[in-house]
Amino acid sequence: MTVEKNALYRPLIGVAPRWFPAEGALCASESLGDCYLDAILAAGGMPMMMPITNDAELIEAYVNMCDGFSIPGGQDINPQFWGSDEPIPEEVCPERDEYEFLLIKKVLERDKPLLATCRGMQMLNVVRGGSICMDINRMTPRPGMALWHHSVVLKEPTHPVEVRPGTTLYGCVGERELIQVNSSHHCCVLEPGEDVDVVGYATDGIPEAIEVRSQTFCLGVQWHPEYMWHALSSDRGIWDGLVAAARARRERDPQA
Repeated sequence: MTVEKNALYRPLIGVAPRWFPAEGALCASESLGDCYLDAILAAGGMPMMMPITNDAELIEAYVNMCDGFSIPGGQDINPQFWGSDEPIPEEVCPERDEYEFLLIKKVLERDKPLLATCRGMQMLNVVRGGSICMDINRMTPRPGMALWHHSVVLKEPTHPVEVRPGTTLYGCVGERELIQVNSSHHCCVLEPGEDVDVVGYATDGIPEAIEVRSQTFCLGVQWHPEYMWHALSSDRGIWDGLVAAARARRERDPQA
């Protein structure tokens, strides 16, 4: 009997859902794509979608229950969350913003493994007091470079990312300093928050990965490894890293 084949030994990974407006339906919906859940399953984890809620006690119960957490991409974050007076984008979800902010805060308080992708990485930075650029086209590329095309290419590599050696990300991707990623975003980290290190940059200079140095495993990536984990070993390694960290967390403290 192996850890991978026996569900009883799979670490439980709480996943925050994406949110979609009603648009003529009876109610809005919360969901996750199969590729996201499959990535966690393939890494040996047991994914569980958590509901969007403003009930702090319920969020606390999920944080106590799960061994690790993952926050997916989605709508823009309301700029008011980092004190900006920029116009509020049309497609925002106040309920999701408030829920994820509190969820991430509680996960960090417990030092439980966390992987945050795209919007999730941005929210992680906001929770730590950082800010977000709402339009990558405002960013200045590195000298001699043009900005990469960063939007809506999910099922094939789009551009390289430079990985800082000695980081959690570096270990997950097989100790490689240059990897290929897909891309689908128009926002990015602007000012890193407290204890936040930028550990990966696109070769045009756009921040692509962050870590919270005070945490055992806390990684944010701007790309979408849930779409390419079956094709890129570096993306597969990110999911493997999350599940391995969650398993180690449970074995270290089963009651926490």
